[in-house]
Amino acid sequence: MKKIKIVFLSLLAACTMASCDFLEKEPYKIVPENYFTNESEVQAFLTGTYANLGQSTFYGNSYLVLVGGDDLEFYGGSTGRISDTGLICNNTTTSDAAVTNFWFNLYNGIERANILLEQIDNVPGISDKNRLQYKSEARFLRAFYYFNLVQCWGDVPFKTESTYSSGTVTNKDIARTDKNEIYKFIVKEIEEAADDETGGLLSAQELGYKPGRVSKSAAWGILARIYLFWAGEHNRDGKQAPAEAKSYFERASFFGQKVRTQGHALAENYWDPFINMCSDKYNTTANESIWEAEFAGDGTGDVRSEGRIGNTIGLQCSDFSSLSNVVGKADPGYSYGFIWATPKLYDLYVNNGDKKRFTWSIAPFTYRRISTKNYLGIVGRTFENKELYDLVKSADWYGPKSYNYDGANEGQEYDSKVEQIGDVYKKAVAAGRERKDLCCAKFRREYEPTAKKNKNNTSINFPILRYSDVLLMIAEAENEYYGAPTPLAEECLKEVRDRAGIEDLTGKITSGDEFLKVIKDERAMELCFEYTRRFDLIRWGEFVEKMNEQAVQAQSGNNWNQGAQVAPFFNVTSTYQYFPIPDAEKSVNKLITGNNPGW
Repeated sequence: MKKIKIVFLSLLAACTMASCDFLEKEPYKIVPENYFTNESEVQAFLTGTYANLGQSTFYGNSYLVLVGGDDLEFYGGSTGRISDTGLICNNTTTSDAAVTNFWFNLYNGIERANILLEQIDNVPGISDKNRLQYKSEARFLRAFYYFNLVQCWGDVPFKTESTYSSGTVTNKDIARTDKNEIYKFIVKEIEEAADDETGGLLSAQELGYKPGRVSKSAAWGILARIYLFWAGEHNRDGKQAPAEAKSYFERASFFGQKVRTQGHALAENYWDPFINMCSDKYNTTANESIWEAEFAGDGTGDVRSEGRIGNTIGLQCSDFSSLSNVVGKADPGYSYGFIWATPKLYDLYVNNGDKKRFTWSIAPFTYRRISTKNYLGIVGRTFENKELYDLVKSADWYGPKSYNYDGANEGQEYDSKVEQIGDVYKKAVAAGRERKDLCCAKFRREYEPTAKKNKNNTSINFPILRYSDVLLMIAEAENEYYGAPTPLAEECLKEVRDRAGIEDLTGKITSGDEFLKVIKDERAMELCFEYTRRFDLIRWGEFVEKMNEQAVQAQSGNNWNQGAQVAPFFNVTSTYQYFPIPDAEKSVNKLITGNNPGW
């Protein structure tokens, strides 16, 4: 992390995610009795427990191919790529590397938390306040890693003691525990960690609203997310809602409302938090970002804590990394542009008149270079149409904060791929013929605070929880608990839509079902490409249906550049509502004899 100095201790990194099974094998090099001797070592070990968030197997890279596939986004884009790992292209196996490594990374984080919690009370020289804070952070992280396991796999092996105990491997084989029992543990741990009497988490204000470290706000917001997913668990199993499910909506609203008391607010502009994340800044206009996976560096220093946000999920751009003199706006930062928006997301923005979130989340332009003069780098942007050009270039848009290309052809209609210099716009096409599958643009490398950008590695943070998400969770939970939109639900929805500059729906919707539909669409427009949508669809019981709808649309070719190529990505079955238990785990854990349905 940046607030807590990022360190990857050799003793913590000794086992790689690909080779270490922390349910079974001894974590060599970790010798607690020889390590936990003072507070600094505790702090470093806690930092190592946070570090699992940033691993390449999690937010650092591979998470996108695990949970990125939904009805708003797809893999590949203009080049027709197919990922050979993860679930995103609907081609996963039980030996999939991304799935396996994510499983091991989560249990690695749990192991680290367990070790810290077992050792910390024996460490001298720590004040009671600090000791409780460290323990509360470790308890939260352990619970969060378990939530990810349950969210992805359902029933999983569960243990709250470290594998390493007095130099002996213990609990070698562990059967899967019912997910509902693990949920009970998760919410109890987080609730107690954030409680004024039983926990030691600091408030967001005490942390200076720097979102790299877990605050009470982060804990309560994640609790709202957990309760909402728990409330919908029955949907992916094709079962009736249990009696207690309704109470989970009440708890989600309760904890979301607690976040509202902590001094958070939406940033002035939708793009402000994302520019901050790319620029190594925090909450410059309002305290909207609550918790981020933090990254630092560009892969060239001694500390390897960089990620690939922006390089993999970001605005597609050519590679100029080998040209040392191509800097600034000539090199906005190489991005594969793996994630592209579906026409469904495009139409959601257009139909709601949502121009601000549209032009930030979906690329309104492509970077352009002169192929015969690569040494010039990027010489302009080609906007999809004149309306988008006029919007982005206007004084009240993000345009003044972005690179502008004002060459000889600036403001003209797109003509020559070879010669035009400056920002231009494409020639208008017939109605219904416009391309709507456009690149994700939420994480833009041009804002990185470095003169020359690394090809693949970035310091861009990833938003795990934003205040707008909390507001929408409150609105949904209130509506679901009471069966109709409450004044609080309307107020929370209004706050998000007001920032976007779209219609206020207060008093216009009385049906609970209709209000829920609005919330679903609002979450799509507000939170796209932030890894929430797939799990939203699963908990709503709509994942297979909504994905299959996109398979039909993609195959039709309407407004899709690569429709036929990506159609199979959406043709999922109910099997994909769960991840497969990795073969690597089953081979060493003899008490796991089956797998999830369909695997």
